[in-house]
Amino acid sequence: MSSDDLKMLQRDRLAAFQQLQARLSSLSHLQGKQDVAEGAEPAVVGEQYLVFTLAEREYAVKAEHVQGVERLGDLTPVPNVVPWVRGVMNLRGAIVSVVDLRMFLGLEQVAYTPRTRLLSLQCNEMVICFVVDAVSEMLPVPAAAITAGNIRQATIPHWAVPFAAGCALLSNRMLILLDVARLLFSEKMQRYQAIS
Repeated sequence: MSSDDLKMLQRDRLAAFQQLQARLSSLSHLQGKQDVAEGAEPAVVGEQYLVFTLAEREYAVKAEHVQGVERLGDLTPVPNVVPWVRGVMNLRGAIVSVVDLRMFLGLEQVAYTPRTRLLSLQCNEMVICFVVDAVSEMLPVPAAAITAGNIRQATIPHWAVPFAAGCALLSNRMLILLDVARLLFSEKMQRYQAIS
């Protein structure tokens, strides 16, 4: 194939690609009009967050840090560690620490229920499983709904403030957004890592 033939083939492919993009754009525009005409709510655009419950409040972490959600199973106890470390477990071939988030934050202990879950979070190379009261859903949080900066003490419980990245108000729900890096690399967590 000559270089002229190759250039012509590339031009044809580019033109076909541009036509396809134009068609997709017009179809999505028509779909948006149809949704509005039918009274459907427009799709929410935002970064994905996993929502979980702890002490009757809803928290959320960025989905990019979530390794998985597991049912609470058998844990191997570790002697001579802080009480909030419930043990270790094999998570897809890696041994990870299991931390009771209520105990870590100094909250009242409650009995585990069938809704209790292990939420494994990762930041950089560190992975830790946290015991939480329940995990409810994955949902998009638009940037416009997030209040960072001036986090009011009344909005976020004092024990969550050091790990909070902000709040998100979604219709009638208020989510406290946790910063996974601040949680995993907090001084308290690092002291435990140094002990173990």
